[in-house]
Amino acid sequence: MRTTILLSALTLFCLGCQNTPRETSAVKNSKQAPSRERDAVLSPDWNALATPGQGPMATLLNAYDRYFTDAMQKHGIPGAAVVIVQDNTIVFCKGYGTRAAGKNEMVDGSTVFRIGSLSKGFAGVLSAQLEQDSIWHLYDPVQRYFPEFTLRDPAQAERITLEHLLSQTSGLPYHTFTNMIEEGHDTRSIARMMPEVPILAPEGKLFSYQNVLFSIIGECIRPATGMTYAEVLEQKIFRPAGMSTASVTYEAMVQNPNHAMPHKGRTPIKINDHYYNSAPAGGINASAADMGMWLRILLGHQPDIVSKDALDNAFRPRIRSQNERRRFREWPGHKEAWYALGWRVLECEYGDIVCHSGSVNEYRSEIAMNRHDGIGICILFNVSTPLASSCMPEFFRRYEDFKNGLSLPLTNLSDY
Repeated sequence: MRTTILLSALTLFCLGCQNTPRETSAVKNSKQAPSRERDAVLSPDWNALATPGQGPMATLLNAYDRYFTDAMQKHGIPGAAVVIVQDNTIVFCKGYGTRAAGKNEMVDGSTVFRIGSLSKGFAGVLSAQLEQDSIWHLYDPVQRYFPEFTLRDPAQAERITLEHLLSQTSGLPYHTFTNMIEEGHDTRSIARMMPEVPILAPEGKLFSYQNVLFSIIGECIRPATGMTYAEVLEQKIFRPAGMSTASVTYEAMVQNPNHAMPHKGRTPIKINDHYYNSAPAGGINASAADMGMWLRILLGHQPDIVSKDALDNAFRPRIRSQNERRRFREWPGHKEAWYALGWRVLECEYGDIVCHSGSVNEYRSEIAMNRHDGIGICILFNVSTPLASSCMPEFFRRYEDFKNGLSLPLTNLSDY
């Protein structure tokens, strides 16, 4: 393991970058209400949203629906779900294919998937809102809430803040001890091993993607709020947003009768319990309907749940992530990539796109939004597929054409 860590260290040292954050249009655009019962929140008519209808967006939605249907078939994808939000309105929410290959149960807008690292965006926004609620400050040291946290350099450990955890800038090697999450170890026990790991850079100077370090934010939330991470997420986000099928446990996933099974190719496999021990980094389960409600929050239309200031803070770029440029080669005119608090911010031809990808247990997920235009999309797959890398740029390409009054192809198989 130490050999792996040292090799990662050497690689990242060559790729790393030292930067000064800058403000993008993702920041320039977007109180806590009394708790409401989840099921009491008014929900859209999900069945009606599975067809594009006749509204102003119908041309775009019809074209993208046809594109996605054809792409699903071409890639042999068992099942997926798409939700699109414009401003405060969920304009499209549809399931495609089946929950398990060879079965007749169809995916719909309420089918639950594992969303993997899309979970990080929840942790980032929640943490920013806790600052707005005067629960903590993001520049608070981690040791204030998690005193046993330390590193090979104890002085650097003392300087690591909540913001460093959430922005992936603690200075440690890429994916430090992620393998131990997958082996079932809890965050606290893995954190005790951090002094074994070489430090690549001072805090705040190097982007290095993490799961264990990121998940320590959950350990900090407990003493700060008196509740577990799952309880705070339920009380602050899921319940008031009406995200009625969102959860953070293995049991909730497998006990929901309308859940999608993961696949290797076209073969269903078992749902495993990896990353439920690291919920802030990758442990959330959600449906497309849930993610539509989440996008309404992210686009700034639920200030009683998450304030505009909290959103601006969560989406403010902290560090360049240019050692991940390969992730964005599908985006036309890609100029720069940054990491915020559990979010990527991509500068491209279409403006600033706030986005993230997720991958766990062979599920794949994508979320992206243009805050300036008030448009967002989330797609959930029950198989790992290259379509996940191209479906978001394709949506925004079509959206730009639609916005500019250009004709939209119903499909173009050469593009994916």
